[in-house]
Amino acid sequence: MGTNGDTGRQVFQSDVVVVSTGGAGRLYRYTTNPEVATGDGVALAYLAGAEVMDMEFYQFHPTALWLEGAPTFLLSEAMRGEGAILRNAHGDPFMASHHAMGDLAPRDVVSRAIASEMERADGRPAMLDISHLPAATVASRFPTIYAECRRYGLDITREPIPVAPAAHYMMGGIRIDTWGRTNVDGLYACGEAACAAVHGANRLASNSLLDTLVFSRRLVEATLGNAPEYEASDESDGNTRAGLANRAMVCTTVPERGKENLRDLMWRNVGIARNGTRLLLTARILNLWQRQYYGTSGPAPQAAEDFELRNMLVVARLIVEAALQRRESRGAHYREDFPEPSEEWRRHIVLRD
Repeated sequence: MGTNGDTGRQVFQSDVVVVSTGGAGRLYRYTTNPEVATGDGVALAYLAGAEVMDMEFYQFHPTALWLEGAPTFLLSEAMRGEGAILRNAHGDPFMASHHAMGDLAPRDVVSRAIASEMERADGRPAMLDISHLPAATVASRFPTIYAECRRYGLDITREPIPVAPAAHYMMGGIRIDTWGRTNVDGLYACGEAACAAVHGANRLASNSLLDTLVFSRRLVEATLGNAPEYEASDESDGNTRAGLANRAMVCTTVPERGKENLRDLMWRNVGIARNGTRLLLTARILNLWQRQYYGTSGPAPQAAEDFELRNMLVVARLIVEAALQRRESRGAHYREDFPEPSEEWRRHIVLRD
């Protein structure tokens, strides 16, 4: 460790750096993630030259608690597996009209269906109803959910639960091999900040255990020298490679930069349903905000709050850039202007500075 005499910054030197900073749900207005989930590790790795991949695939959990004064607490799909029914604001079941699997449809389908029903109901939430099951069964099968809802005056054994989608899991991240290694020598990553491409475009419930347990253990083995030699990918792997485009801002009203406006912008334009027009506008606004904050000749951010906002802007731009390039719908990435999957896009998008 040392201190730079010119800037006063402390410098830590190490042969190995491991990024395990979690996801970036706080880029969105509504999320199940904690306050610290701002994507810092992904931004720092990208700025250090690491490849990031699959950033357009951000999973929204369809059933988060939507109650004034309560956190956006996740309500497991196990409730629907147990027999809970999704109803609209009028009390009518609706999932059968959206998917053959009804209430057990994939997360992205359920999220879009709830968002559609909420739009029809002037923003009122959907209702997750498990009150038809025996009260003792509900309380014993879902004790944490039962207790959390009771904290906010809601008895789920007697009344339905107001729910709405919320940003939940970043399936993209720092590109790693199956040993946690990145394309930057000595830089490793694991957990939600990393992307080994095991989730495809739509992670299944509990499969994040691969990120947190399997790849973290293999990462340690790699740092100890117990892994085969790293094989760098090249242009022949069939993936799309790009960087962040410098998109000029057109004449329009631009929101004031800041975290809250960033979260609103991402929720509106880069959320459950996207289209090219809104994505391009968002890309231009983010590019302008980043230039205003940290121009090429301007000072580097100093305070922790400034660092965090810079990192949030970087990760937001990565998500938007990948979403713009993928001109199809696949898994958690749904584009209204390209609503079907395309064989042409059966590949990854890799971004590198």
